[in-house]
Amino acid sequence: MPDTVCFRRKLLIPVLAMTMLTTGYAALAWAYPQEAARDAGMVRTEMAYPTGDKATSVVLLERFMPDETRVGQAFDYTVRLTNLTDMEIRDLVLTEQLPAGLDVTGVEPQPESRGDGTLTWKWANLAARGSRTLRVRGSAARPESLTCCAKVTFAAVSCATTRIVQPELVLTKTTPPEVVLCDPITLEMVVRNNGTGVARNVRIVDTLPEGWTTESGQASLVAKAGDLAAGESRRFTATIRSSRAGRFTNTARATEDGGLTAEASSTTVVRQPVLAVSKSGPERRYIGRPATFEITVANTGDAPARDTVLLDTIPAGAQFVSASDGGQATDSGVRWDLGTLAPNAKKTVRIALKLMQKGTIRNVATARAYCAEASAVATVDVRGIPAILLEVIDVADPIEVGNNETYEIAVVNQGSANGTNIRITCTVPPEEEYVSSTGPTKASVDGPTVTFAPLASLAPGAKVTYKVVVKGVAAADVRFKVSMTSDQAQRPVEETESTNVY
Repeated sequence: MPDTVCFRRKLLIPVLAMTMLTTGYAALAWAYPQEAARDAGMVRTEMAYPTGDKATSVVLLERFMPDETRVGQAFDYTVRLTNLTDMEIRDLVLTEQLPAGLDVTGVEPQPESRGDGTLTWKWANLAARGSRTLRVRGSAARPESLTCCAKVTFAAVSCATTRIVQPELVLTKTTPPEVVLCDPITLEMVVRNNGTGVARNVRIVDTLPEGWTTESGQASLVAKAGDLAAGESRRFTATIRSSRAGRFTNTARATEDGGLTAEASSTTVVRQPVLAVSKSGPERRYIGRPATFEITVANTGDAPARDTVLLDTIPAGAQFVSASDGGQATDSGVRWDLGTLAPNAKKTVRIALKLMQKGTIRNVATARAYCAEASAVATVDVRGIPAILLEVIDVADPIEVGNNETYEIAVVNQGSANGTNIRITCTVPPEEEYVSSTGPTKASVDGPTVTFAPLASLAPGAKVTYKVVVKGVAAADVRFKVSMTSDQAQRPVEETESTNVY
């Protein structure tokens, strides 16, 4: 008798049905195998389900069996299941129907269950493009053809994923807590998506408080952040100027197309140093006399006055004499570097000037600091002093009785102001007799008294001369008397000149 072989000539897998139910299960059965190429005495068959075409099917079942073998000789055959799709297959069950003449001696892997001539394997899922391989070992006791059948069921799952996202806008805004009025204010805003998904077309609007503008003069800021992915942020900065001091709080608002909003506020206190300058000095001085002025610089604001400098401008007609507290003379005046004046602090200095010109002299002191400036003016009425010198000399002394003597009267203004209404009066002694007189004004004679009409004005440094001619009438040591009055000298100035008449 010829050797008995187990040769897989036919694979009978009856078609049970394939129904796509709401549960996603499909039942597969094999009707007739498709022959494949033999390799090393093995026969490979395959079947693709449900269409029979691997390109359009879900599961491929391949079986590898010896073409033939001998009675009593152990042999292996293999079954391989492959997921042809890019999706997971669930609840996969393969039931192998064993032929009656096959004595099974080994199975790998072990089945989930064994029945009357059946082996059943179960898998919860089979990954996309994944596969499972089964190996059965056995032998046959008599010559015959062994036919193996398999039944496969599975749930074909078709999935699509929709991400449920929740973007979240977070806005932060910062400005300096405190600035000086002249300082630029740096405003920074950061908008961030702290959620999931994309925040679409994010926009920030910041309406500035009254008194604040951008460097270009705008009263509001608009920043376009565009789309923000999860975790993404945008930063915006701007430079703001304040026109006044005070406390400023404002709120920025971020929005996006999906209706999300976020707000952020910041507060900045704008402070200002305010300088106040006062200056005092004498109301009146005479030409050539020194005058001392006191200057006080105070900070009445609520911010330090940094780098404070005081400059006193020396006016025309005045000369610098001295300055206190380290004041330094410059081409334009006297300068004091006062440093930083804290709020409510003050500093007082002094300057001495020599006034050299008649009239009202206006002296200006100006204090400047960072973001502050102030000035003060002091005026002084500078007057001149008419200092009139009176001199009398006799020209011929001594004289003989019957001869003439001439008295020259010199009036000199040695002061710094005009002398006005200057009156000269001469008294001729009894031993002399009036002859004639000359001078800047006309004289009148009343007995021994010679009176010249008032001289309206005599300028500083000017000199006028009066002459009175007399004749000696008796021998004696005589005294010729001259008296002078003016608007500036109410008490008479008197001079006498002695003459020897023999």
